[in-house]
Amino acid sequence: MTYFIHADKFFLENKTEIGGYLEVDDHGKFGFYYPEDEKPEGRIVDYTGKWIAPGLVDTHIHGLVNEDSMKSDWEGINKISEGLLQAGVTSWLPTTITDSDEHLIETCEKYAAHKGEETGAKIQGLHFEGPYFTPKHAGAENPKYMRDPSIEELRRYEKASDGMLIKMSMAPERKGSKEFVRQAVKDGIIIALGHSASDYKDAIACVEAGATMFCHTYNGMEPMSQHAPNLLGAAYSARLVTDELICDGHHVLEPTVRALVRAKSPEHICLITDCMQAGLMPDGDYMLGELPVYVKDGMARLKDGDNLAGSILLLKQAVKNLVDWNVVTPEDAIMMASYVPARSINKLDKCGSIKPDKPADFIVLNPDMTLSETYLDGVSRYKA
Repeated sequence: MTYFIHADKFFLENKTEIGGYLEVDDHGKFGFYYPEDEKPEGRIVDYTGKWIAPGLVDTHIHGLVNEDSMKSDWEGINKISEGLLQAGVTSWLPTTITDSDEHLIETCEKYAAHKGEETGAKIQGLHFEGPYFTPKHAGAENPKYMRDPSIEELRRYEKASDGMLIKMSMAPERKGSKEFVRQAVKDGIIIALGHSASDYKDAIACVEAGATMFCHTYNGMEPMSQHAPNLLGAAYSARLVTDELICDGHHVLEPTVRALVRAKSPEHICLITDCMQAGLMPDGDYMLGELPVYVKDGMARLKDGDNLAGSILLLKQAVKNLVDWNVVTPEDAIMMASYVPARSINKLDKCGSIKPDKPADFIVLNPDMTLSETYLDGVSRYKA
């Protein structure tokens, strides 16, 4: 049955409206927005004092609720999908780590076999983080599986995933990278550059070949200097690329976050979590792939070497952090966690903004940017 949401503020795609009514039709899709002086006839769901925003989109996440996007069975994957509703996330890309060819194929087949069966946040595709990385910047990924890109391997992954593989992160200095990027992009795959010691020349060559993103900008990259712009310099200077950014206050400190946002503008920053299985779990010992990790003080670190190992960040917290740090407005923070990620993976028709005929996946926020409620297809699925 069609209903209308009444709230203090609506973060629509091109304008943030104060007050008014938003239609949700009986198919679970958005209808029109009506201003305060055009109250529609019908059932009103009143959220006076609250703000309405599009559901958040996490395009780089490895796990949650002690489940892992690669190791867990389908029941475990669905637990992640359900748990993400607590984070305000209504669409996501399960993200792999560098692993054996056999395990990557198995992961693709698992998601292909259960396509569309998730009952929580919607799986919009798969993101391969690796295996075409550089051991020097392995981070929390296992260097023994790192290798040069292969079109033949890509074909196997595409087939095994039944078209679900839509994004890959890779290092531009690996042999044959720009040729691989060109072919992958022809196949409709989004390429992000990262976990790399690349110079600027190789990085920008891959951008011009079709790479459109940078993987968790700053992390897994060489520091930039005025004489060595390298991969980070490409992330800053390439005009139309989108830079992933982890805003937990640990991976990248606030002044450095601010510098990138000012350089690129919010329209080109994609908030991600890089969350691993310890998200929404207590401190303690966990695993990331084959590597043991400990979680303490809001950080996940490798037991051997103490590198940061993904995060335990929730996307709703990244949004709130940016606003609390006065880096951007609430309007821009929401955009960086919904519209930008959806656009970055070519899924704006399915998620990322409030527009007529799109699925009514949305969140209800308090004015302090804390999450109050999450809706999927016009149905309330989580209340804080």
